Amino acid sequence: MIRFLTAGESHGKCLTLIMEGVPAGLQLSAQDIDRDLRRRQAGYGRGGRMKIEDDKAEITAGVRVGVTLGSPIAIVIQNRDWENWRDVMSPESKEGAELPRRVTNPRPGHADLAGGIKYRHSDLRNVLERASARETAARVAAGAIAKRLLAEFGIYVIGFVIQIGDCSISEDRIPVVAKPFSLSWFEGLQEQLERSPLRCPDRDAEGRMMQAIDGAKNDGDSLGGIFQVMVFNVPPGLGSHVHWDRRLDARIACAVMSIPAVKGVEIGLGFEATRRRGSLVHDEIYYEAGIGFYRRTNNAGGTEGGISNGEAIVVKAAVKPIPTLSRPLKSVDFISKETSDASKERSDVCVVPAAGVVGEAVVAIEIANALLEKFGGDSITEIKHSFKAYMDYLEGL
Repeated sequence: MIRFLTAGESHGKCLTLIMEGVPAGLQLSAQDIDRDLRRRQAGYGRGGRMKIEDDKAEITAGVRVGVTLGSPIAIVIQNRDWENWRDVMSPESKEGAELPRRVTNPRPGHADLAGGIKYRHSDLRNVLERASARETAARVAAGAIAKRLLAEFGIYVIGFVIQIGDCSISEDRIPVVAKPFSLSWFEGLQEQLERSPLRCPDRDAEGRMMQAIDGAKNDGDSLGGIFQVMVFNVPPGLGSHVHWDRRLDARIACAVMSIPAVKGVEIGLGFEATRRRGSLVHDEIYYEAGIGFYRRTNNAGGTEGGISNGEAIVVKAAVKPIPTLSRPLKSVDFISKETSDASKERSDVCVVPAAGVVGEAVVAIEIANALLEKFGGDSITEIKHSFKAYMDYLEGL
């Protein structure tokens, strides 16, 4: 099973990823990871920090001549902005020196106050540096490795924006994949989305979204929205109904909720299912030789009873507006208890496209884990043998 740990602060020297459980024999290069790191940095509404950073993965362990060894993979992502924060974020103590650039005015909606209270910090920078979404760069690196693993089994992950503020895309612009799955179709969809400033499949809605972001920026405000992640060509049978913590949809929801600023997760229809009768919610089952069991709709979002059912996995996540505002909200000084404005840090106006890339990463990790759970082995060759046997079984149903 894949486990990973990240370390590092937003303005510290670097981010570090340790990833365990990736089988031996997987072809992997830094370029596979850098591609998604660049995507996380892009998107209309990003702030000045992304003009400084040029995220690149340095693989320091677990890979030899482009192939995984089965041992833990270690990756370092340097923070270029560290040069401007050496004194502030130095891990070394300086006798008699006060903490530089202290933060005592917590931002409403951020971890500043709750974290300061929990860990008894007098400088809230000790909280915000780790609570920052900068940490997600390391998770995107882990997700890129998971995507490489999934691609070996013909499983592909993609994410896109479906809403910014009150501007939503048309339902008919949401990608629907036909069976059998086509890799060329997927690659065409990828290219289309990467040409979009917001990674949005509806160009008309995208124009309105960009105008809304510009309006928020002019007002010193921020905007949230909704991204959707889809996983294509997932075989039925991943996850399990037998224990709560093995349910695939529960694991996906937990992973997506762990992304900073995400405040809600839906699988398939999600909350819309509560407004419909059961006859308009549940996906009728069909059978066709050469295809097997299938559904003509996918309201369930690819899972039933905590198990993948063979349809595309569909996950939506609600991303709140980020809490750092150019025109800050009212707060209270953590030390003096006097009313003050919340602190200001360099920040974005809208992070929904970037959050969608992080969403792809964490969903990919959970699907990869479920895949290894069912077909597990120490090497890619071993896993492919089990996978093929299972796919032969499905063809015979």
